[in-house]
Amino acid sequence: MSEIANTPPPPYYAVIFTSLRTNDDNGYTQMAMGMIELAEKQSGFLGVESARESVGLTVSYWRDLESIKLWKANIEHIMAQQKGKDIWYSEFKTRISKVERDYQFIKTD
Repeated sequence: MSEIANTPPPPYYAVIFTSLRTNDDNGYTQMAMGMIELAEKQSGFLGVESARESVGLTVSYWRDLESIKLWKANIEHIMAQQKGKDIWYSEFKTRISKVERDYQFIKTD
């Protein structure tokens, strides 16, 4: 994934997932892609951006807190969360923020 999410005008919410990985890949890439595909089908999902170096950062955007709550309770997502705890992550943190303003720059040649 290498594009900036096309979000609507604020307000909306951002779920910021920061992680440190273990050395065990064991299906991680496939699960991560599957979770993005599943999230895209969820009501209230607006987009996602992700980057990984030594620290992984995934920001998903949501219409409202209820949409985030429903995503967290999705059974397939719960199973992926447990695999993350058991296999893929040595540490992670999730933050939820309300986006009140955003700005965009697009270079045109």
